[in-house]
Amino acid sequence: MAFDLRSKLRKSSDALAGKLDRLFRGGAIDDEDLDEIEDILLGSDLGWELTEKVIDELPLRTRRSGLSPKEALALILIENSPLPGLEKTSEARPFVTVVVGVNGAGKTTTIARLAARLQRKEEKVLIACADTFRAAAAEQLEVWADRLGTAVLSQLPGSDAGAVAFDAVKRGLSRDYDSVIIDTAGRLPNKKGLLDELAKIHRVCGRAMDSAPHEVLLVLDGTVGQNARAQAEQFMRAIPVTGLVVTKLDGTAKGGSVLAMASQLSIPVKYIGVGEGSEDLLDFDLESYVRALLGMDEAGG
Repeated sequence: MAFDLRSKLRKSSDALAGKLDRLFRGGAIDDEDLDEIEDILLGSDLGWELTEKVIDELPLRTRRSGLSPKEALALILIENSPLPGLEKTSEARPFVTVVVGVNGAGKTTTIARLAARLQRKEEKVLIACADTFRAAAAEQLEVWADRLGTAVLSQLPGSDAGAVAFDAVKRGLSRDYDSVIIDTAGRLPNKKGLLDELAKIHRVCGRAMDSAPHEVLLVLDGTVGQNARAQAEQFMRAIPVTGLVVTKLDGTAKGGSVLAMASQLSIPVKYIGVGEGSEDLLDFDLESYVRALLGMDEAGG
């Protein structure tokens, strides 16, 4: 990555690498060390499943490979996380992305940053507000769109969200947009009405354009850690999520949850949010993330 990711993940790196370094100094790992390693990994929100894989594999991996414990740990974490797969899944134009997630997770900011990234690639972008539940939702998107000089489509509060999505895709087709990004309602996903609405949005996108939507991104708040897993599973029951966006990772010591959720949900992380700046939505690079989390430099230190 273009800058020091480790500094952006300082809280998580200190909580994890700072404690592991003391145990790894001696090189060999005994059962007492493994108990401490387990506690440290769980404390960083790595989750039981991924932690148990580490505990099972780490001693054997270090003995057979000759790698340092930290290098062996990095490999285990990388091998047990889905690869990001950032390449677009379709060459269709417009490329339609539906963005879902609860209010407060950073969904609107993520949409704005995605639009800005695409515009830097000289793509023509349309943002659509299919969150007709909150009156402020369209206003927030319109403020961002005005800053970016991006086209935005919205309707009055209470309008049919599916109709907004349908119109957005049709406008994208008729006016030669490269990308259409559709915002959705972010109230808690245990509400049946929301889940039905998301399923409808997915269906009508496909009616407006064959194969649409081409991407469904679920935005999760990194400070919530693994507690966001239940939210994710409910969203996934309503709409086929293709990638995760994990935000606010600069403000939490729970950076291990990114790997835990990706592994448990079997969905790749596409982007991470590591700050307030417009450049702080990053393509997720699995190896760089793991090495930053473990306090390692890019070359393997």
